[in-house]
Amino acid sequence: MARAVMIDCDPGIDDMMALLTICASPELDLRGVTSVGGNVGIELTTRNARSVLALAGRGDIPVAAGAARSLVRGPAGDKDGAHGDGGLGGIVLPEPPGSADARPAAEFLAATVAAASDPVTLFAVGPLTNVALFYALHPQVAARLERLVVMGGSIGAGNMTPAAEFNVWFDPEAAHRVLTDPGVSVPTTLVPLDVTRRTGLGDADLGVLAKSGRIGALTAQALGGYRHGLGAVTPVHDAVAVLALLHPELMTMRPARIHVDTGYGPSRGSTVVDFGSDAGDGPVVEVVVDADVRAVADALLDRVTSLDLQV
Repeated sequence: MARAVMIDCDPGIDDMMALLTICASPELDLRGVTSVGGNVGIELTTRNARSVLALAGRGDIPVAAGAARSLVRGPAGDKDGAHGDGGLGGIVLPEPPGSADARPAAEFLAATVAAASDPVTLFAVGPLTNVALFYALHPQVAARLERLVVMGGSIGAGNMTPAAEFNVWFDPEAAHRVLTDPGVSVPTTLVPLDVTRRTGLGDADLGVLAKSGRIGALTAQALGGYRHGLGAVTPVHDAVAVLALLHPELMTMRPARIHVDTGYGPSRGSTVVDFGSDAGDGPVVEVVVDADVRAVADALLDRVTSLDLQV
C-alpha cells in the first residue's frame, strides 16, 4: 500500500523536482500540498505548486497557501534571485484550473492529517514557518505524523551567509520550534545542505531529461537556468529529501540534536548539529551525512523521465 505523504514547499526549481518525483512515485500517495513564502513570494509559490502538479497530471491534488513571511522578522526573500523572477527559472507553465484551497496551510495540514486513516509523512522543503504553526496550533494532530523529512540547515558552511542555509536563515524561530523545541514527538529526518549541494545532475543528466518528453524538457530548462554559477552539477536539494524516504539505503544517517541560532548576530540561522552523547536537551533527529550521489541522481532521473509516459 502506498505511503500517505504531504509536502510543504516554496517552488522554486528544486521544489519542482521534488513535486515531480513524488508524483512519479507509485509508492507515495500525495494527499495535499502547502505553500510557504521563501524562494519567491507566497502568491508565486502557491501558483507554481499548482502549475507543477497540473503539468504532472495531478491537478486534482489540493494546494493550500500558508505563511507569506517569517514568524518574527517579516519578509526576507531570495536575495540572489537564483530561481528567477517567477520562481521556476524562466519557464512558463499554464495557469492551473480552479483555485487553491481556502484554508490556511496549518489548518489544511491539521485537517488532512486528522482525516487520514493511516499515518502521514510530511516533507518540509522550504522555510519551516507553516510546520511551526501546525505544531503550535494543533500539537495533538501533529503528533500523529509518521515522520517529518526536512531539507534544511547545514553541518558546515551555509549558502545564504557563511553560517546559514537558506530555509533556516529565512525563519530561524520556526526552525528552532520544529527541530530544537517542537513540543510534540515526531520522528524527524534532516537532509542538510552539505549532502544536497553535491547531489545533483550534470550535463548528461540534463540531456536525458530534455529528451524524455514535454515534462522532462521543461524540467531540464528550469534546471539549466538554476545551474548558472553552481559548478559541475546542478543541485536538486529538495528532491534529495524525497529520496531519503524512498531510498534510505542510499543515505548514511546519524542521530544528532539540532541547535538553531535565533540571535541577531552574524551566525543567525545557523544550525549546530550535535553528534555527541544521547544526554542533553531537545529531540534526537536522524541527520543525513552522506549519500551515494550517483545512485540518487539516477533514481531521480528514472522517476521524473517516467512522468511523460504516465500523463
